[in-house]
Amino acid sequence: MTVAPAMATDDYVGFTFFVGCMAMMAASAFFFLSMNSFDNKWKTSILVSGLITFIAAVHYWYMRDYWATNATSPTFFRYVDWVLTVPLMCVEFYLILKAAGATKQLMWKMIFASAVMLVTGYFGEAVYTTGSGPAVWGLVSGIAYFYIVYEIWMGGASKLAASAGGAVQSAHKTLCWFVLVGWAIYPIGYFLGIGDGGSPEALNVIYNLADFVNKIAFGVFIWSAAVQDSE
Repeated sequence: MTVAPAMATDDYVGFTFFVGCMAMMAASAFFFLSMNSFDNKWKTSILVSGLITFIAAVHYWYMRDYWATNATSPTFFRYVDWVLTVPLMCVEFYLILKAAGATKQLMWKMIFASAVMLVTGYFGEAVYTTGSGPAVWGLVSGIAYFYIVYEIWMGGASKLAASAGGAVQSAHKTLCWFVLVGWAIYPIGYFLGIGDGGSPEALNVIYNLADFVNKIAFGVFIWSAAVQDSE
């Protein structure tokens, strides 16, 4: 039986991994237990919110141990987490707008763009880490991100939300702000952590903070919209 490495009392980065893991687990329990309180229109969205935080909780457990053992960024585990959870966040837009006429084509376009954003981000952070590599791959990742922003703010998703009105439009707009502002936190950590002068401490603290906002709060606002619509 292997024992998880002890976390140093002054390891503030490890502390953010630990708190992130506990918070994600608590959020998952909350979403799963409240799921049956809503009709089918919102039930799947609440389920997906719980899956997002549950997947993140498992990866945060491994990332916390990796950091405690190696004191280096758990980049591989981080991107495995993101490649599962970020597309699920894109699915949330489809689920919310499905009643307004959203098609699976919209969902798959956003999932593809999120995959491009993540794969190219991984290349810049873990594969092509010297010279102009991080900047070039970061630029490609940024283009994919801005495509998602365009689609939800001014593209087909925005038009569907406007036609639906009410709680659906309110939830869509709030999630749009999460993508525009919350997802924009990640590039800050990316550029602080890459290169010879990069800081893995700053990178991981910022990533952990961004995950907390974009996974837990993201789901809470979907739950809130479901409550509002039910009332």
